[in-house]
Amino acid sequence: MRPFHYSRPGSVGEAVRALGADPGAEVIAGGTDLVTLLRDGVRAPSQLVDVNRLGLDRLSWQPNGSVHIGAMCRNAVDDSRLRRAYPGLVQALRSGASPQIRNRASFGGNLLQRTRCAYFRLPEFDCNKRNPGSGCAALNGDGAQTALFGASPSCVAVHPSDCAVALVALNAVVHVEGPAGARRIPIEEFHVLPGETPQRETALRRDELVVAIELPPAPPSHYLKFRDRTSFAFALVSAAVAVEVSGGTVRSARIALGGVAAKPWRCLAAERELVGKPFTAPSIAKAGDAATEGAKPRPGNEYKVELVRRVVRRALTELGNA
Repeated sequence: MRPFHYSRPGSVGEAVRALGADPGAEVIAGGTDLVTLLRDGVRAPSQLVDVNRLGLDRLSWQPNGSVHIGAMCRNAVDDSRLRRAYPGLVQALRSGASPQIRNRASFGGNLLQRTRCAYFRLPEFDCNKRNPGSGCAALNGDGAQTALFGASPSCVAVHPSDCAVALVALNAVVHVEGPAGARRIPIEEFHVLPGETPQRETALRRDELVVAIELPPAPPSHYLKFRDRTSFAFALVSAAVAVEVSGGTVRSARIALGGVAAKPWRCLAAERELVGKPFTAPSIAKAGDAATEGAKPRPGNEYKVELVRRVVRRALTELGNA
């Protein structure tokens, strides 16, 4: 581990100024991801800006029924109203890590965690995310956990967050602050696909700070995760679904997948198979089939195509039976 400067700002403005003044600075929140990257030599920031004392750990309900979750709220947040209003989010958080890790990990940090691609986390391998222009070892390596959607010749890694998948299904908005002031980023636009710049993973500017996540009122939701072992592990494929049903007919639907792309993957074709139709087994089956639209399997990850189909069907079925 290389030496670095450590700072503990007392306000959001001070933190933003610290990030702007030092191009090599990085934010440290819970540290559950960044500390391992520092230890393994994957990251070597010149400065760590600690945001634990900025008052960003509050959960506040708004008069319109929406909720603002501070970026430093821990992933073990225990709020009965949150569980009732957004069950899919709480299920995603609980499936993501052990209670010990969730008690430390933050909402903002969860969104910004780096890929779990083994080639990214082992500096001896080429990786365009870690060292732009060096190549992608995963292209000709073990492809079992690589992306089905949105990959590029520069990167085939997937985003690891469970929480972010649920937030896409719930139509969340990320609140950030920077030198130019505050702005709101729809969660679907927050993470970006690799294209030719896989080192750029989000729409967040280098000198901006995530301060909160806003969730609008949402229909019933559910989260389902398939992993290769029953202990806490990253998703091979996961699905978050939020469906509004009135009079037996689906009025709105949002479906997002995890473990299949460099960002939570919105399944628009699957949603179209549901809206305006009865929420029954036949329409659910069609939605599961449509969820694979656009999939481009690679050697080693072909199994994910059928897994997507089954996980979406099961998530919708369990939601309908809840």
